[in-house]
Amino acid sequence: MRIAVYGATGFTGGFAVAEVHRRGIDPVLVGRDAARLRAAAAAAGIPEPDIRIAGLDDIPTLATAFAGCAAVVNCAGPFARWGEPVVRAAIAAGCHYVDTSGEQHHIHDVLRRLGPEAERAGITVVPALADDGGPGDLIAHLTAARLPAVDELIIADLRLPGGVTRGTARSMAGVFDRRPLEYSDGDWRPASDSAPRPIVPPGEPNPVRVSGFALPGVVTIPRHVRTRAVRGVVRAELAELLTSLTPEVVDTVPIAIDEQTRRTSRWLMLAEASSPDGTRARGWVTGTDGYRLTAVIAVEGAQRLATGTAPTGTRTPSEAFAPADFLDALKAEDVDWQVELTT
Repeated sequence: MRIAVYGATGFTGGFAVAEVHRRGIDPVLVGRDAARLRAAAAAAGIPEPDIRIAGLDDIPTLATAFAGCAAVVNCAGPFARWGEPVVRAAIAAGCHYVDTSGEQHHIHDVLRRLGPEAERAGITVVPALADDGGPGDLIAHLTAARLPAVDELIIADLRLPGGVTRGTARSMAGVFDRRPLEYSDGDWRPASDSAPRPIVPPGEPNPVRVSGFALPGVVTIPRHVRTRAVRGVVRAELAELLTSLTPEVVDTVPIAIDEQTRRTSRWLMLAEASSPDGTRARGWVTGTDGYRLTAVIAVEGAQRLATGTAPTGTRTPSEAFAPADFLDALKAEDVDWQVELTT
């Protein structure tokens, strides 16, 4: 079996190549620059790499580069600019597709627009398989399942501000070009400016301030959880950091993050759901080294699509995979998750 990685020369893409190789699957490195692709293969310990040259301006050539692959992992952002050609090439090649996008509007557009094409090709397209969109969507599904009905669901990224790569900074800067969405009464609309209530993170004694944010879960969760409303929030200090990412600031952000910083950083996705009768449930999933884990999550998804029977079309993580089983598979990577009823 072969799995193609587009964006293999990037920071997350390098981890994805290494993860495909670690699982005993043949990685196919696809991109514009053969020398950089060879360097990425060497860094992953691949002595005789399968390298294929294709750019984003020629979808037929890109589809040819994906030929013979069971799935494509797309790690090349900003996805609002460069994501759709890779999705369309994967569909044309008959390859399952996952990406590591956290860009809310890109994810929303893929899920809404490309489903019929993916179904005709007999393949499954799953965007948002990163450390926020994937675990966030999965834990939200499991949390909602604890209630007989769901009135409102909050999905929260409660990681503390930490190191980000230039690629992430560029993607996040692009997110602010369009207003965040929220889900309310059966449709998505621009998010309100009302201040969300503070949240007590698991393991912390006091509530923390949060701000509304364009999280992937806002556009994925309502596709598999019947609810009146979904809203995304992050810690207020993280929102302040991300909203400061002007083009000038982005150019000063490092391309990579050192291993010590990655291993000591912890991410935390929290879902809080309430029922019409006031019953509440909450669930969370947490781990370390979000960049490497994003690659693990994406490759895990690609391998499951290649070897399983997920429904075709464009799908959210919880529609394509069994949520508890997927999260349990991540426990070997120091990931922990829990769901509970609360008062």
